[in-house]
Amino acid sequence: MIWDFIQNQILGMQWLNVLIGQMLSSMGLDAASRVGGSVQFFLYDVIKITILLCLLIFMISYIQSYFPPERSKKIMGRFHGIWANCIAALLGTVTPFCSCSSIPLFIGFTSAGLPLGVTFSFLISSPMVDLGSLVLLMSIFGAKVAVAYVVVGLIIAVIGGTLIEKMHMENYVEEFIRNASSVDIDSPTLSQKDRLEYAKEQVISTFKKVFPYILVGVGIGAIIHNWIPESMVESVLGGNNPFGVILATLIGIPMYADIFGTIPIAEALLAKGAMLGTVLSFMMAVTTLSLPSLIMLRKAVKPKLLGVFILICTVGIIAVGYLFNLFHYLFI
Repeated sequence: MIWDFIQNQILGMQWLNVLIGQMLSSMGLDAASRVGGSVQFFLYDVIKITILLCLLIFMISYIQSYFPPERSKKIMGRFHGIWANCIAALLGTVTPFCSCSSIPLFIGFTSAGLPLGVTFSFLISSPMVDLGSLVLLMSIFGAKVAVAYVVVGLIIAVIGGTLIEKMHMENYVEEFIRNASSVDIDSPTLSQKDRLEYAKEQVISTFKKVFPYILVGVGIGAIIHNWIPESMVESVLGGNNPFGVILATLIGIPMYADIFGTIPIAEALLAKGAMLGTVLSFMMAVTTLSLPSLIMLRKAVKPKLLGVFILICTVGIIAVGYLFNLFHYLFI
């Protein structure tokens, strides 16, 4: 009962949904109608995600202040083999919130001489899995789905990086990165005041970048939730369509959003009858393989390596989708 209270009232903020419904009713807008339901969905999700987003970014950025690029590079350099991939994937959970922000760090790690497979494990996990997504997913889908999502995301990152390492594709990194000289510069020691100021600046900076995508994502979610017939969603993304996972993944790749803008869409699709694995595949594709991030990555790697990266991530995401669909009864 205590956990249910935490999940529903603290993380899920159901009290906020009730409050907004009462407010709309007092204004003469029926929350049970399509228009009223859309307004309630939009206000509730925007406010809830914004509150959680700011709190999470502050906490994660404070933690991240202990792991600047130089220190992260030294930590990853102490490990070898698959353990190095695991550490890189875990470090990705406390770094940038979108794929485009992760690529400059990937370039820095690669030019510093870290193994290519290790840096790709970081590149995969950083946008796909972070501490913020874990909490936000828990607020909407529950703890089992959230933990499972993070675990499979880390597995994809480790396996993907390991495969790239085994293929010895170092020559497919652009020469300006391979020939870059590495300079070890010790990070200055930050005071508690500096760390709090850094966390505050990250909240403001990330919120400015992310908030437009939250508005778009919640808006799309509100339309799906209240205007698109359930039968339509079930026929396309439900269990009767064996290609639903592949379709959701392919739809997600050209889009650009982070986990915070994608979750409202996933929430609405799941409520309308889409399969859990199909929804998770869509989220992973959007956050990991967005078109802008692939264009940025192309500046750092040659087409063959970029193609291998896309293929590994796509196959892994699709496999995860079908696996979750097969065992969805364990999570919902």
